[in-house]
Amino acid sequence: MEFRGFPYTPYSIQIDFMKALYHSLNQGGVSILESPTGRSLSLSLSLLYIWTGKTLSIICSALQWVYDRRQQDKSKVQVQSPHHSTDDAHIGSDDEPDWLRNFVPNKDNLTQEKKINKKFGFGGCDRRKNRKESCKDLFSRDLEEEDCNKRGENKSSRKKNDGVELSDDEFLLDEYESEEEGALGGGKSKRKAGGVSISSSSDEEGEKDGSDGEEEEEEKAFKIYFCSRTHSQLSQFIKELRKTLFSNEINVVCLGSRKNFCINEEVLKLGSSVRVNERCLELQKNKKNEVSKIKLEDNRVLELLGIWDSSVGGCAAEVTGFSHNDILKWKVLSGWYEGLVGSDAYTDDPHNFSAEGRIRRTKASSGCPMLRKHKLQKEFRNETSQHGALDIEDLVRIGRSIGTCPYYGSRSMVPAADLVVLPYQSLLSKSSRESLGLNLKNSIIVIDEAHNLADSLISMYDAKITSSQLESVHSHIEKYFTRFRNILGPGNRRYIQTLMVLTRAFLQTLDNKKDLSNVNNCQAEEIAADKKAVCDTSIAINDFLFSLNIDNINLVKLLQYIKESNLVHKVSGYGEKVSSLQEGLALNHNGGCGEEGSTLSSFRALVDMLISLTNNDGDGRMIISKMRSTCSGLQGGFLKYVMLTGEKIFSEIVDEAHAVILAGGTLQPIEETRERLFPWLPPNQLHFFSCSHIVPPESILPIAVSRGPSGQSFDFSYSSRSSLVMIEELGLLLCNLVAFVPEGIVVFFSSFEYEGQVYDAWKKSGILERIMRKKRIFREPRSNSDVELILKEYKETIDGLSSGTKDGVRHNGAVLLAVVGGKISEGINFSDGMGRCIVMVGLPYPSPSDVELMERVKYIESLGEPNCGKRPEISVGEHYYNGDAQAAFSILRSCKRRGKEYYENLCMKAVNQSIGRAIRHINDYAAILLVDMRYSSDSSKRSFSHPTNKLPLWIKDRLVSATNNYGEVHRLLHHFFKYNKKRECQ
Repeated sequence: MEFRGFPYTPYSIQIDFMKALYHSLNQGGVSILESPTGRSLSLSLSLLYIWTGKTLSIICSALQWVYDRRQQDKSKVQVQSPHHSTDDAHIGSDDEPDWLRNFVPNKDNLTQEKKINKKFGFGGCDRRKNRKESCKDLFSRDLEEEDCNKRGENKSSRKKNDGVELSDDEFLLDEYESEEEGALGGGKSKRKAGGVSISSSSDEEGEKDGSDGEEEEEEKAFKIYFCSRTHSQLSQFIKELRKTLFSNEINVVCLGSRKNFCINEEVLKLGSSVRVNERCLELQKNKKNEVSKIKLEDNRVLELLGIWDSSVGGCAAEVTGFSHNDILKWKVLSGWYEGLVGSDAYTDDPHNFSAEGRIRRTKASSGCPMLRKHKLQKEFRNETSQHGALDIEDLVRIGRSIGTCPYYGSRSMVPAADLVVLPYQSLLSKSSRESLGLNLKNSIIVIDEAHNLADSLISMYDAKITSSQLESVHSHIEKYFTRFRNILGPGNRRYIQTLMVLTRAFLQTLDNKKDLSNVNNCQAEEIAADKKAVCDTSIAINDFLFSLNIDNINLVKLLQYIKESNLVHKVSGYGEKVSSLQEGLALNHNGGCGEEGSTLSSFRALVDMLISLTNNDGDGRMIISKMRSTCSGLQGGFLKYVMLTGEKIFSEIVDEAHAVILAGGTLQPIEETRERLFPWLPPNQLHFFSCSHIVPPESILPIAVSRGPSGQSFDFSYSSRSSLVMIEELGLLLCNLVAFVPEGIVVFFSSFEYEGQVYDAWKKSGILERIMRKKRIFREPRSNSDVELILKEYKETIDGLSSGTKDGVRHNGAVLLAVVGGKISEGINFSDGMGRCIVMVGLPYPSPSDVELMERVKYIESLGEPNCGKRPEISVGEHYYNGDAQAAFSILRSCKRRGKEYYENLCMKAVNQSIGRAIRHINDYAAILLVDMRYSSDSSKRSFSHPTNKLPLWIKDRLVSATNNYGEVHRLLHHFFKYNKKRECQ
């Protein structure tokens, strides 16, 4: 089997990996492919250390399979229809390579372009017909508005506030009939809503209409979706793709978040992703009025609309009369002209009539200047198609040069793409898939960095709403209901009152005033012990609903009403507009919830929570964190739904796709992944492949370090790690290492808190000063945005060892203090001098006092049992309290196998990810020190659950698991670096 797209001569293990992937695609279904990252491709490419081997292997194998499969399908069609074979031979132009003609037929481009235009509204001359057919609907809609206003007790549609006139018409809900009122098949709005959807997942609200059946039929067969966790990893994938022969022969599109794509500087200033998303969506709804004039001279069109009376040669009604009928007809006219001349939207303001007998047309274009000229989007697609594979930075650069939005531009390219590169969230979240219009039918899905896939997938379906968000929502609903209750229909009143009941009940369950004195005492004790407050409880969904007396509310129908009535935008819009006028300020688009986002975000958090409460009782748990008293005042509480099962979520993806590939450097144990995501799949039908590391044995030295230089045993368990003796012994170890380990040392701690504790103790004892005499010290910042700067300085220090001094002291390298689970441990590679020695301090078990974690442990313990999904019998009550470490340890002791293994696997997966940052190519070398006596043991006496048995095979086979004293460790390290330094110079 030949993989002609591979740019270099591959190693045998790379060929094995590509063959395994190709075979998996032939069979279809789910496959797990494990391959240590960083395998270089040849001696001359030893500096290409990032992702090189695994990524190129995935690219070349998957694309080769797609090419072969499409060729086979084409051959079958030609055999079945021999009379077409002659014509087919002349379809392609001689200017095109044969592979491109076969891979992307010309007719597909035209079809997809047409489809893109239809989906995003860039074409659409056929809308004229739809506008004509909908004239009666527009008339009837507005007549009902008039009747509704007449029936209301408050006939005024304007409210004056401090001299500012506020029109409330736009915020009035359409009449709504519930099922009880005779609307068969569920509730419905009497008038056709012209707004957008307001479902909780409306990240792309109103943007997926009209993209269904026809588009699905025209999707290319076996489209490849490649997803990973971070944007930087996706950019690296594109860089590797460019090295292959496929780069310029396939259609590739890279998707990302609005924040990464946005080129609107005013929006980018908002900072957080939540605010950028909210503002972007808001701009799509806001209409910036541009007034122009048109003469009433198109008699034919006006006659069709019933406004021009050809028999009398004039208007059917006096234009200057401003009667309601004139306004209604103007609405029809504006709708007609929207389809006729291609403008985006028109208002129905009667003041658009001028005294000269003209109508001032109010053109409402997109509020974002980057989307006002739709022809630029087409230009964006044409431009990107000429450059081959582009990453997010490339797309942003092209978007800036053209002056159009690269976020929506890249989305419009998805239907015609052969390869879609996108982050986890966009593929794994059902709402994101639907809003992006991703069609997984017969596709190939490659999920890279899949070591924590189960937890990542499940966490996407969590829902959380804070007490301040609930207060904001409740306040807005109350104000809205007070204002419009007399003119709302019975259906609207009923559902709005139901929402008020729910928000009030949620707030009451978070109110801790009755137990405030107990919480204060609890807080005082916790502050003294430097622990978290014991105030969070866990409860099942049904128990939660019963406890609040809201179990009789039909949440499904309520959610349907929220979606169909456009309630969220009506209520939040009205509330924000009133607030802004009362304060005498311009409308604050950042909303009223501070750091938690806008009012709209608060409403969406509520809807997400209601959706979560419709899940099965055993699918998840409710976490109740009540308001509590702290030294700084009252701390707000929250409600959180924690999803526990990923089986149904993942099955939706597997059922659609032709094949799903889970790839990563360390994926074992795979049994846990199978039981959590696809338990229906028999073990013999799960395709698993694992290849060894290409690094020779003499290039790696893993050692379990049980004792320090002074003979003190290393025990970094939770109860012992804060001991000054333990911290100082670790400092002495590092003082020894910096004396002879060349270049860079990376030290991993279990948490930012513990790293800070150790750093402060070293500084106070003088150990830090001793270390800094030999090497500079860098610390991983908590903010991800600052990590790049620290890494740059760290690398410059390593690279410039021979070029100078710092503060008059000559250094032989640098030390980087990092945190397990931080950005450095997950996605940064320390090749060559940046990671000559990796020090793992202790076993980074997650905190057992985390109530969410313990709920997952209990659920996983129940997997595989006869009554799978039933909570196991454990020696703690149903209401487990956060921060109660003793109860947590009781849960772990009660677990027989799966729950305990899951807890241990979380720890060792984090260890493997951290220590795997080193050794990135064949000429690289590094020492790995596992500093804790729990890593040490006689290999013949190890149990299955021993930590070292969960190490990657290429590390475990070379591990020095037991040493008599630190002197032995020192000798091994000294010999290792001396040997490899000599080999490096040869």
